[in-house]
Amino acid sequence: MSEKAYCVGAHVYSAPMIEPALYLVATPIGNLADITLRALQVLAGADIVTCEDTRVTRVLLEYYGIQKKTFLYHEYNAQKAGPKLLKALADNQSVALVSDAGTPLISDPGFKLVGEARKAGYKIIPIPGASALLTSLVVTGLPTDSFFFAGFLSAKKTQRQKRLETLKSIPATLVFYESPHRLVESLQDMVAIFTADRPAAICRELTKKFETVNVDNLGHLLEIYSKKDRIRGEIVVLVGEEEISTEIMSSQEVDEILRELTSEYPAAKAAVLAAKKTGLKKQELFRRLTLLKGM
Repeated sequence: MSEKAYCVGAHVYSAPMIEPALYLVATPIGNLADITLRALQVLAGADIVTCEDTRVTRVLLEYYGIQKKTFLYHEYNAQKAGPKLLKALADNQSVALVSDAGTPLISDPGFKLVGEARKAGYKIIPIPGASALLTSLVVTGLPTDSFFFAGFLSAKKTQRQKRLETLKSIPATLVFYESPHRLVESLQDMVAIFTADRPAAICRELTKKFETVNVDNLGHLLEIYSKKDRIRGEIVVLVGEEEISTEIMSSQEVDEILRELTSEYPAAKAAVLAAKKTGLKKQELFRRLTLLKGM
């Protein structure tokens, strides 16, 4: 079979000629059937296929009968491999960039190459397709009108907690990628910082045989996964937006809360606790408390 050909079932197709450019090719996130015809045409027709792990990409190429040498590009060799790929583009070659799974540049180092290629004036063509980020978002039922992709959290507890603190009040569904061996630790930190009642979901092994989607609150999800002996697979954690009370309290109700709290706590502490109960700013409540004391 020709080097620039691909198979779908028993049928062999010749890849069309493709123009010199850097192609960003989305690949399946699990099920190898989740690939577009255009992606197959580009992978078969490109002069170079560059990937994170040649073993992973080789499985996909062989599945579709694509006979192509692969070129390694990842965060550890980017400084050396990047210039070689830019040289290929300068020589009017076509380069197809893939990640191990899903859409390139989402939590992988390909953005550096794309930035350098764009700066040098080379054409960049996206070939859209599968994405664990979007697949997990639409399957959980959490709000999709606004979301924030936070990528992978730090493996270090202190840095992870600081990051979660900065994300706590973002008015959107939060999406994280997480490794199986660190999932429980991250959930523990999320419960501590986001509260156990916050709506959340865990998607594991999406599109694969053992796909699971658990939608609950953070506290219950932590209970579920803390009891598992071994957690495997690719994981996406989603956390719903922080719920803010829309109930409007009368000034009399606010004053009553302040009086109750000041009977037990100093003024500063009472203002902080009242802020949590009412949703009002603690500075405003402290000023109100001062006025109440003067009455």
